[in-house]
Amino acid sequence: MNGPTRRGDLFDDVDGARRFTGPTTGDERRMLIDVLSAQRSTLRLKCSGLGPELSLRSVEPSALSLLGLVRHLADVERRWFRQVLAGQDAPPLFSSTTDPDGDFDGATDDPQVVATAWEAWRTEVAFAEQFVTEAPGLDIEGEDSWRGTVSLRWVLIHMIEEYARHNGHADLLRERIDGAIGL
Repeated sequence: MNGPTRRGDLFDDVDGARRFTGPTTGDERRMLIDVLSAQRSTLRLKCSGLGPELSLRSVEPSALSLLGLVRHLADVERRWFRQVLAGQDAPPLFSSTTDPDGDFDGATDDPQVVATAWEAWRTEVAFAEQFVTEAPGLDIEGEDSWRGTVSLRWVLIHMIEEYARHNGHADLLRERIDGAIGL
């Protein structure tokens, strides 16, 4: 690298360029879906072009890594959409009550671990997208052991917040890996 790469120079591929093009007025459901989709695309973009480097930790003693974020967000998607809203018996894929940090601690540079994480994340996102599309409205509810009764509206807002927070982590992790910065 001949010097620091600036934000405008990075992540300008087709996926990156289309992340924030959804409507800014109109239907609430469409806006929430589009904002969440942009956040999901940002995570994918921050991890693009990396293989085993996805498992690199931020700084000791932290277990935070891009791969850990992918695994964590797969579990979060699964929890809110499958367990809480759809009422399915769908335990977390990467963490558990006996290993609550398994999503981060188990994020290793093994290619199969990387592939499994991405497949799980894509599967859970696809389920969530279909669930939201088919839901009769944003006021449908589910029961959560942590928050009590929650609506689809609240879950969508919470998921946007969850991704936005972790995408901030992803910004710093990616910059530490290869110096890449970008929106």
